[in-house]
Amino acid sequence: VQLQACGGGLVQSGGSLRLSCAASGKISDINAVGWHRQGPGKQRELVASIAEGGKINYGDFVKGRFTISRDNANTTTYLQMNSLKPEDTAVYYCRAGWAYSGTYALLPRYDWWGQGTQVTVSS
Repeated sequence: VQLQACGGGLVQSGGSLRLSCAASGKISDINAVGWHRQGPGKQRELVASIAEGGKINYGDFVKGRFTISRDNANTTTYLQMNSLKPEDTAVYYCRAGWAYSGTYALLPRYDWWGQGTQVTVSS
């Protein structure tokens, strides 16, 4: 499985961006997807995830500003980000793989990451 993320960029505070993550290869090995981010000097953290069955989780900091979704073919995952803040500045990574049913606990052998896309929010 290969993941290609895009859509990052520079935006002013309060603006919006839409990230995309296209999966290729053995798509049948994917039943859970997510977005993570790593800001300057910070640890990587979960932004949002979709588990098998459609269960969605968001990081506490999202507070209704972001929406994760997948296309009908389950090949592309999106992250719509609205009301962006300077503290949202980070490299955003998509992740996909096979997890225990209804969870985002990916099995080590089926755990793939995209290359990351930079999001910079200016004040």
